[in-house]
Amino acid sequence: MKIGVIGAGYVGLTTGLALAYLGHDVVSVDNDERKLGLLQQGQSPIHEFGMEDLMRLVSGRIAFTGDFHETVSDARVIVIAVGTPPKENGEADTQYVESAARHIAGHLEAGREYVLIVKSTVPIGSNRRIDHLVTRELEQRGVEAQVHIASNPEFLREGKALLDMLYPDRIVVGARRPEAVDTIYHMYKPLLEQTFAAPVFLPRPEGYKLPSLITTDPTSAEISKYGSNAFLALKISFINELAGLCERVGADVTQVSRVMGLDERIGPQFLSAGLGWGGSCLPKDTAALLAVAGEFSYEMPTIAAAREVNERQRRHIVEKLQASLKVLRGQVIGVMGLSFKPNTDDVRSSAAIDLVRRLLETGAHVRVHDPVAMDTARAQLDGLNLEYCEDPYVLAKGADALLLATEWPQYAALDLACLAGQMPRPVLVDARNLYKPEEASAAGFEYTGVGR
Repeated sequence: MKIGVIGAGYVGLTTGLALAYLGHDVVSVDNDERKLGLLQQGQSPIHEFGMEDLMRLVSGRIAFTGDFHETVSDARVIVIAVGTPPKENGEADTQYVESAARHIAGHLEAGREYVLIVKSTVPIGSNRRIDHLVTRELEQRGVEAQVHIASNPEFLREGKALLDMLYPDRIVVGARRPEAVDTIYHMYKPLLEQTFAAPVFLPRPEGYKLPSLITTDPTSAEISKYGSNAFLALKISFINELAGLCERVGADVTQVSRVMGLDERIGPQFLSAGLGWGGSCLPKDTAALLAVAGEFSYEMPTIAAAREVNERQRRHIVEKLQASLKVLRGQVIGVMGLSFKPNTDDVRSSAAIDLVRRLLETGAHVRVHDPVAMDTARAQLDGLNLEYCEDPYVLAKGADALLLATEWPQYAALDLACLAGQMPRPVLVDARNLYKPEEASAAGFEYTGVGR
């Protein structure tokens, strides 16, 4: 099947590579010349496990271009996977999705039948809006072509995006026409039946069960993405709220969350107390859901509270530093980790980046380190007076405190005694509960975790 993918970011690149691996012929279009240059040389513009290995395997079945006509005209399926950044009011900005839809319609050929998949996370009703835009553009061109619009939300975790794409737990298709559902089913059939040979570097998970195909109306599909991310945000904020109580009564939230997670109705995932959630999805999607609810005069107080708790958690971490150092102005603080989570270079809405900004506002001297995300962080923190350290031991030398902001496995392997030995007063605030308190204390640190 010939497939065109609009956008070569996290979602578009992951989708295109996976579909090519399944045997489809894929053309991916993007207007970022730097990104295209890397992709055409077989290099991934993003840090994602297995990405470049998979690019090498499918090099004969995927092409990267800046030409819309090359991508769209001969395709059976066209996938929109462009960004929907938040507006100031929290609403998702769909201008790039709508622009993509108009460009697509401008290159469709008469007498052809297409399925247009919206994989971008879009507000409720966007499928109808896109259908209208495409129909209007075709009418203005005087072109008669059948275009079936479908919603196919992504449920990818950064750092594990290819695994989630090849081994999903569900595939959701929201469409009004059975032709669209049938085409998408055949596109995903190797995934649904798991008939493909697993890549050596991306093996099929042990005990993996075949994914469910859920077909529904477009509106339900659109809201399912927002609902999933909002619930994950709620879960993280809940355990962070409980962590505050644990600190006051002398309990250990890591033990509490372990007990809770063993209940199969709750599960252990997203029950780790710490600095809170960030990234490109949870902050944006919870804000967008509240904005949509506001349009219908409907209140969603639990989601609003989850956002409030998440913001409070970042203040709480700064307060922990202040409790140890008393005055932060003039103190040297080393921040370990800048990406919003491990195994990615993405710093969008990163809690670590927010923490760095807050510390600078107190007058502290801030040093930073990240195993992967230093370059992307520099772009976010451009113009701020920071010291970038290429080594965590250099970060610690002469520092008044260390703050663990992203739980990279590289930080778990550090020699804590060596770190502490380079500091005049070894203070460690572990905002992700990465370390065992007794081990950090034995290494010489004045240790503070979250909810412990």
